[in-house]
Amino acid sequence: MSRVVIGLSGGVDSSVAAYLLKQQGHDLVALFMVNWHERTGAITSACSWEEDAMIARMVAKKLDIPFHIVDLSKSYKKRVVDYMFAEYKAGRTPNPDILCNREIKFDTFLEEVNKFGAAYVATGHYCRKEETTLHGETIYRLLAGKDKNKDQSYFLCQLNQEQLSQALFPIGHLTKPQVRQIAREQNLPTAERKDSQGICFVGKVHLPAFLQQQLQPKTGNIIEIPASFMTKKKQLTPAEENYHKTCFSFPFKPWNGKIIGEHPGAHFYTIGQRKGLNLGGHKDPLFVIGTDVHRNIVYVGEGKEHPGLFRPGLFMSKNDLHWIRPDMKMVPGEKKEYQIRIRYRQPTEKGLLHMTEDGTYILFEKEQRGITSGQFAAWYLNDELIGSGIIT
Repeated sequence: MSRVVIGLSGGVDSSVAAYLLKQQGHDLVALFMVNWHERTGAITSACSWEEDAMIARMVAKKLDIPFHIVDLSKSYKKRVVDYMFAEYKAGRTPNPDILCNREIKFDTFLEEVNKFGAAYVATGHYCRKEETTLHGETIYRLLAGKDKNKDQSYFLCQLNQEQLSQALFPIGHLTKPQVRQIAREQNLPTAERKDSQGICFVGKVHLPAFLQQQLQPKTGNIIEIPASFMTKKKQLTPAEENYHKTCFSFPFKPWNGKIIGEHPGAHFYTIGQRKGLNLGGHKDPLFVIGTDVHRNIVYVGEGKEHPGLFRPGLFMSKNDLHWIRPDMKMVPGEKKEYQIRIRYRQPTEKGLLHMTEDGTYILFEKEQRGITSGQFAAWYLNDELIGSGIIT
C-alpha cells in the first residue's frame, strides 16, 4: 500500500477518514495544520487550534499513527486572509473555504506532504474521486458525496487535475450518520464532537470586527428601494438596457429610493444580508439588495421576496474561469446546459452556460436569490463537478 498523509483536523470526519485508511493497510502519517493564530473578532475566546491539535493528537494515538504539526499561518494569511480583505474592500464577498482548499490544503500543504515521501494526501471531505481514460490519458473526476446533505464538492471547485491526482477522499461514499457511527464503534475521541463553524481555520467570528482589522468604518446612507421600482419599465440608455436585461445588477442611483438610515461601511455588507441593519418601522424584515462601495451606499428592500434579491443570470470574466475537466472546456460561441450551484448546500439549478470572448454568462431556468459578486458558481454534469468561476 502507498504512504498517505491524512490532514487530521480534530474533527470526526478526518478522524474516520484516518481510521478507514489505516484499515485499508496504508502507511499512514497524520499532519495537523496551524493556519491562524489571531483572535481579533473571534466569538469564542479560547485559542481553538490548540484544542483541535490536542484532540487530533489523541486520535492519532488511538489509531497508532505518527502525528506531526505544521505551521502554515504565513502562507494562509497571504493567500487567503489578505485576499479576503481585498475582496471585501472592493465590495465583493469572497468564499474563504474554497480559497483555503485551492491555496492551502491542496497546495502549500501538499509541499509539506511531499517531505514525508507520501504519494497521496487524504482529507475528510464528503466527495468522491474517480478515474477515467481519454485518448490514453488519465482523467480525474470530482464527484459529489453520497450524502446529499453534506456534499462538499462545491468547496473543491477550484482544484486542478494535478491536485486531484494526489487526493484521497475516504468518507465520500458514506453519510454523516454512518461516519458518526463508525467513530462511536471505534471509540474515537471525536465521536461526539460538534462540527466546526465559521471561516476555514479562523473559526466563528463577528465579521465586522474581523474586517475592521484592515477596513476602516465609514458612515454612509442606507437607501430603501421599493419593490414597485424594480418592476417598473425605466427609460435606459442602450448600454443600461443590455445590462438590465441580463439582470446581473440593477443601475441603482441615489435618487431611486429613500434614505432611511446610516451604516458603518458598505464593505461590511453582502447581498441577502438581514442582520446588522438595525432599522425598524417596517412590516417585513429588510434585506440588503445591493452595495456601492465607491459611493458608500447600502441598498435595501423590504421582504424576503423583494424582486431586488432575485436575478435570472450572472457573468464570470474569462480570467476567473476554471475547468476541473480541461478536456470539456467550452469555446466562445458555445452554449451548454449544466446543473449550477452558487453556494454550499444549495440544490443545483438548471442553467445555460454561454461562452463569449470576454467570459461566460449563466442564464438560469428559474431566477436565483442572492447571487453575489465574489462568490463562486460551479457547474455539474450529473454528479460530476466540471468547472467553476468567480461571479463578477
